[in-house]
Amino acid sequence: MTDEAQQERVERVPAGTAAVEPGSGGFPADQPETAPGLPAELPAVDRHPPTGAMSAERLAMKALEARLLGGERKLRRREVAAGAGLSLLSARKLWRALGFPNFGDEDVAFTERDQAALSTVVDLVRAGKLTEEAAISVTRSIGQMTDRMVVWQIEALVEDMVHEQGVTDAVARKRLVNELPALVDALEEVLVYSWRRQLNAGVQRLAVRAEAGLQASEEGREGDEDDAPLPLARAVGFADLVSYTSLSRRMNEKTLARLVQRFENKCAEIISVGGGRLVKTVGDEVLYIAETPAAGAEISLALAEAFTEDEILPEARVAMVWGRILSRLGDIYGPTVNLAARLTTLADPGTVLVDSMTASALDHDERFVLIPQEPENVRGFGEINPVRLTRGRGKGLILD
Repeated sequence: MTDEAQQERVERVPAGTAAVEPGSGGFPADQPETAPGLPAELPAVDRHPPTGAMSAERLAMKALEARLLGGERKLRRREVAAGAGLSLLSARKLWRALGFPNFGDEDVAFTERDQAALSTVVDLVRAGKLTEEAAISVTRSIGQMTDRMVVWQIEALVEDMVHEQGVTDAVARKRLVNELPALVDALEEVLVYSWRRQLNAGVQRLAVRAEAGLQASEEGREGDEDDAPLPLARAVGFADLVSYTSLSRRMNEKTLARLVQRFENKCAEIISVGGGRLVKTVGDEVLYIAETPAAGAEISLALAEAFTEDEILPEARVAMVWGRILSRLGDIYGPTVNLAARLTTLADPGTVLVDSMTASALDHDERFVLIPQEPENVRGFGEINPVRLTRGRGKGLILD
């Protein structure tokens, strides 16, 4: 076992403690943290206690959350990690792969089902059924695909309510909380059924293609690889690796795969920490969204900075636009998306561009500095006024 592999080895710690010996490793290679004594009693879960009687809407939301999460939130992150016999840093790496945001030490954010799920993944590694790299990759696939799936499902349900009930998009989204309980069990059953069927079909399909490819190679032939108007206001961003095409031409398959995986993993982590959502990855480019202009700006700056500082990956051009979008089929559409894509091509390596309207939304936030650029003629939009976004006060996103 190499030093690097030893450093990355999962370490079991006794249940009931999150303490880890310095330098012992876990999923991350960072210095592990030690846990203070755990309190005998936990505070109430609700971060926003009601001033009066709890509204029916909030009661419905709390009931739905308890059902989906398997109970009331009662555990802190250290308690969940300790219950799974895992260091906190190792647990955080798995949670990051699932796309969870950062939680503080005092946040009562987890249930016993969270602990059971964490133990399930860790036990696969300890039993030798998965390597740590494979476990992280598989976990990330689950996180990203289920995230896209539920967005698709929610948007389909909202769209149906708007059409059938004659309500606005906003009203439909509120009603969804009361509609979902009757659908949860059925959707879960179909999800598991579909996953098993798709896995079976995928294994057979991939096995047939692999065999056909080997036969074609032996015969000296190449195998065939592949026989308001808009309701949501979101920050839409693109990050595009510089010189990816020329780099990929000089790389072998293994090196290129490592570069792409490193790029995707870093993007996924930064976007999830920033509270955004990675919509999709297309080769050397990622598309992401956030719910506020500030969140989109923080993510965009963190992406540009991360690739500038990375010793392996090239720099990235980044652009972000605040505007309205249409969310369908797990993807997003509209002029805002197109403008963000166009701005990406105008950005210098290692920089972030926004449009003038997005700059106006960020103008009074001291965390950001906005530098107007020369007007540009952009296909489909005419003349626009790009603005360079740089960091002002504050440290930005805190990444492990």
